[in-house]
Amino acid sequence: MRAQPDPSASEGHAQTGSLQFVLKARLLMRLYVNIDHVATVRQARRTDEPDPVRAAVLAELGGADGITVHLREDRRHVQDRDVRILMETARTGINLELAAASEVLALAEAWRPMQATLVPEKREEVTTEGGLALDTPDARRHVAAAADRLKAAGIRTSLFIDPDPEAVRASVQMGVDAVELHTGEYANTRGAERDAQLGRLRRAASLGRSLGLAVHAGHGLTYENVTPVAVVPEIEELNIGHSIISRAVLVGLERATREMAEILRRARA
Repeated sequence: MRAQPDPSASEGHAQTGSLQFVLKARLLMRLYVNIDHVATVRQARRTDEPDPVRAAVLAELGGADGITVHLREDRRHVQDRDVRILMETARTGINLELAAASEVLALAEAWRPMQATLVPEKREEVTTEGGLALDTPDARRHVAAAADRLKAAGIRTSLFIDPDPEAVRASVQMGVDAVELHTGEYANTRGAERDAQLGRLRRAASLGRSLGLAVHAGHGLTYENVTPVAVVPEIEELNIGHSIISRAVLVGLERATREMAEILRRARA
């Protein structure tokens, strides 16, 4: 299986250089395009199109720095076949989202994606509703055990967490490489409440960086609301899916990705 590239690559998707180099270069923002909802359309008819693997090619041509896929336990959209082929064909890197469950962990250990992000899952939810529960010793032990398995397989490991200081500190204690801050509450609010949620994200990002974590963010981000998050200097990677795939229905995925990438570029100019 083809080796997955280093997420610290800078311009031109060059796979040389270290994460520290990117951090020093004004924290260039990486855009990872989540293609789950391409698979959602396919699974609505249980057919073979649209193919998320082909979608990943178009996203990369549009300037995506990586591809994110969530292999859920119930396989409601992305299938094992999709991840296997993406691992062989993606020119960038694969960020595999998964639950801390034995079966999918074993697949991740075998596939060895560039990055794995542990996320919470509920069978009844439409989409991920919040960050990992890390508020009890048992919960932390469960997530830490999964993270240890991924790290032992040589996989860069991230936790999807709420932007709270307790969750950030718990992630540091688990020795993971990165955290992805849940931006759903920011995305779902307006006015003064949105400003408060943005402040929460800023504080969590600053704390994470100060404690040695790489900081990512995602969930509910759109062309209209992404800029205030993209200008947070400590955040180096955004995972965006639904909004890009929605626009792709109208303008094509390559263009939709390019437009989002340009928004992020302007935010960091």
